[in-house]
Amino acid sequence: MPTSRDATPRGPARRDGDPAGAPQDALDAGPVVEVRRSRRRARTVSAWREGGRTIVAIPARFTRAQEREWVGRMVDRLAAQERRRRPSDVQLVARATELSRRYLGGRAVPTSVRWSSNQGRRWGSCTPSEGTIRISDRVQGMPRWVLDYVLLHELTHLLQPGHGEAFWAELATYPHTQRARGFLEGCAFTRDGHDGELPDEPADDDPDVGSRGDAGDLATAIDETPAGDRPAAD
Repeated sequence: MPTSRDATPRGPARRDGDPAGAPQDALDAGPVVEVRRSRRRARTVSAWREGGRTIVAIPARFTRAQEREWVGRMVDRLAAQERRRRPSDVQLVARATELSRRYLGGRAVPTSVRWSSNQGRRWGSCTPSEGTIRISDRVQGMPRWVLDYVLLHELTHLLQPGHGEAFWAELATYPHTQRARGFLEGCAFTRDGHDGELPDEPADDDPDVGSRGDAGDLATAIDETPAGDRPAAD
């Protein structure tokens, strides 16, 4: 796949086969953005994080003006998506309240919900006697449905302290439980070399569905089709 490294207001110099450079201040303007042009990419524009840089993949036929427009648009969308996936503690409480109402009949009422950096291998923890829930900051940036699962898992512990049949019956109302468990297992294995845990998860109850790649990269890939290229509605 042919690639180019674009000189955007927030990225480094373009290299388009010729070693054409850009002013030094462009190199220091912000996060590294790499533009990849592909002759096989006919319609869609994609963006994702990779190794500390932002990759924007565009059709090879794009003009420089289209390239500048879509790089700016996709970088901004990627940043907005990441902000949504890193809610504040206050937003975390609001989300937990909504999830409890929607899937647990509002019966799980925590006294506090917040991010925590000392969860070790656990994705979250709950102290039922105190009503407190802590979510590992490793979950920040993961897809919304994964965060929702971790929150629901801990909320369910306010109703069912163990991991018996009653616990999983409560979680069965959430449609993405198995998918989220597989995602978390894959992320833990890729990053840590072992399965991740939610507290007190029994070894023989580990999920058996894997997920590839690093959580950050999985969480920040977006695609869009330019309006002029979208197929007409039937």
